[in-house]
Amino acid sequence: MPQNYYDKNYRKELTRVTLLGLLFNILITILKVTVGYVIRSQALIADGIHSLSDGITDLAVIFGEPFWTAPADISHPHGHGRIEMLVTILIGILLGLVGVFLGFQAIRSIILFDKKEFIYSIPMTIIAIISVVSKELLYQYTVFVGKRIHSSAVIANAWHHRSDSLSSIPVVIAGIGITINPSYSILDPIGALIVCLLIIYSAYRIILPMLNILVDKGITKEEMAKIYEIALSIGGVKSVHAIRSRYIGGGIAVDLHVMVDPCASVYDGHIIAGRVKHALLEKGQNVVDVLIHIEPYEKKEREK
Repeated sequence: MPQNYYDKNYRKELTRVTLLGLLFNILITILKVTVGYVIRSQALIADGIHSLSDGITDLAVIFGEPFWTAPADISHPHGHGRIEMLVTILIGILLGLVGVFLGFQAIRSIILFDKKEFIYSIPMTIIAIISVVSKELLYQYTVFVGKRIHSSAVIANAWHHRSDSLSSIPVVIAGIGITINPSYSILDPIGALIVCLLIIYSAYRIILPMLNILVDKGITKEEMAKIYEIALSIGGVKSVHAIRSRYIGGGIAVDLHVMVDPCASVYDGHIIAGRVKHALLEKGQNVVDVLIHIEPYEKKEREK
């Protein structure tokens, strides 16, 4: 279990950045949906519902955090970190469902488009521009915090802010086009459809990495080479092999076989293993647990 799960600063930062996002999402949702309804802009309403879905995922992070940060117990000896992966997948699924639902609505509006429908595009454009800028800033801050505390759920939530920012760009374009020529009002449902496609893509980017973690996908070859290099740099280590890895919540668990002098005592082997473990925890990127199996460095190994 990652040590930062028990750190008060970890929980404080996670709660603070998520509450900030929740508050902003509530405000921007009210603004977009209210104005969108008044000026009859489907794209702005769709963008507002997207912001509402961001607020729902903020709540998922806030209420899920006490569960995945719970200490290890008899039933869960490796801790509860994978609950964070499940919450992250839930966030992605909710986002994807929102995108699909709004996409069908947009397609229906394009098919049944009424050329006589008038949209007040200037308020639509101004609010969309505010959304693009503010949500991108919120994304940058949230992903910074997420990487610092190694929280996949916070990073996934940051991508919600980024997707909301990107989804407002078609609304800006549609608003400018309609302002130039009111007969281009079909740009509104077209913009809404583009928003939906961006939402669905964001959901895909959130869900796929978490599924890889849940099926025990290991770290990259580059990260594996770094683990090998660190272990081999410790005095008394003759060779390293059988390196395996898996994710535990936001951290990485590593187990490996370390070969030492066959004449070394059990105590010496234990000391070497301890030094390797300490080095990996200190220098390995996001390594939170290490299991080492000591083996004798035999002649046939030296000849390889």
